[in-house]
Amino acid sequence: MSWIPATDADRAAMLAAVGVRSVEELFAAIPPGLRMETWDVPAGISEMAVREKLGRMSVRNDVCSTSFLGGGYYDHFIPAAVDYLTGRSEFYTAYTPYQPECSQGTLQAIYEYQSVICRLTDMEFTNASLYDGGTAVFEAAAMALRVTRRNKVVVDDSVNPLYRRMLETHAANLDIELVSGRDPADAACVIVQNPGFLGTVRDFTALGEQCHAAGALLIVSVYPVSLGMLKTPGAMGADIAVAEGQSLGLPLAFGGPYLGILATRKEHVRKMPGRIVGMTEDKEGRRGFVLTLQAREQHIRREKAMSNICSNQALCALRALVHLSLLGKHGLAEVAAACHAKAEYLKSKLGFARLLNDGPTFNEFAVQLPKNATEVASALTSQGYLAGLPLKSVGAGGDNDLLIAVTEKRTREEMDRFAAALEEVACS
Repeated sequence: MSWIPATDADRAAMLAAVGVRSVEELFAAIPPGLRMETWDVPAGISEMAVREKLGRMSVRNDVCSTSFLGGGYYDHFIPAAVDYLTGRSEFYTAYTPYQPECSQGTLQAIYEYQSVICRLTDMEFTNASLYDGGTAVFEAAAMALRVTRRNKVVVDDSVNPLYRRMLETHAANLDIELVSGRDPADAACVIVQNPGFLGTVRDFTALGEQCHAAGALLIVSVYPVSLGMLKTPGAMGADIAVAEGQSLGLPLAFGGPYLGILATRKEHVRKMPGRIVGMTEDKEGRRGFVLTLQAREQHIRREKAMSNICSNQALCALRALVHLSLLGKHGLAEVAAACHAKAEYLKSKLGFARLLNDGPTFNEFAVQLPKNATEVASALTSQGYLAGLPLKSVGAGGDNDLLIAVTEKRTREEMDRFAAALEEVACS
């Protein structure tokens, strides 16, 4: 198709429509220093020349190849098969499955994802996924409000402060009272996290009993990999389990896309947001998959919708499914055990720092350094380390407090070198 540029009359009409007299006036709000100096674009070069030029530029990047950064998002190993299988066009280009008769593959993949998440969390129902872990926390809280018909949400200090901030943002214009603590009295729910944001492991079974006695729900946010060795939210008596699914086959990717996990018990399933895929049989007895319980504003009257979310992270959920299927029950347990053992080893190498956790940890722990944590972490980037998360940056600690995470990818040699480098910088 030939490109037909706008005429002078066309441009004048568009400028008049937005209430300015010239293109210069249209862009006047942009500071001169941020404007293009010239529109004289150089002539194109060949693909081979572009590759060669970009290759020379890329070696100037500062790459921190050894990560001890956590805080809810972790550098786990992803088998090559995850990329290969989820990159197939049948999955990679599939659209939302509105027509089940021509979307059986996508629907089955979502159904199998729901199945593994239910087994992982020890819950009875899960939806087709949400956007991320923070979104899942809010959706779980909103679900608890619908179940209990109360408006108070109690958030424990163990919850990721980023999730708390997202919860506050979503609840800002709603009739929701957010309270810190664990007291379930008159509350719709109590939200806790295990392991906690600082890495400490807790058993919230007794809290679940207190919540139920007070007519409140217990919402437990979990780290999926930890469930390879820790008590499940279902075993703790949780009514709703939520999680960030990034650790299940999703790369860090500069912050996304990620995967929100939400699972619940059968008695609350009709108050659950999002969509659920169910398995059924047609009139000839053949197995088939359909969308069911689509309590979304696209399908029912808006005021009766469970949520305003209009989609799910199907491709990210598929990656989680493939990743968990490749690991299997025993493989996940091995990964969890490796994460825990390596974190304990690194913890033993950091005798110069004061441990801040008041209980056992899984793969993450907080320490107080002799010097400012932000300055120490910044200095270590030049040595190729992402040293951890300075807790002051997220309002979860003091100037010298650092959150350190260890995954199965970290070797003994890497941890030895990192411990030595951290001590040298922090104690010099």
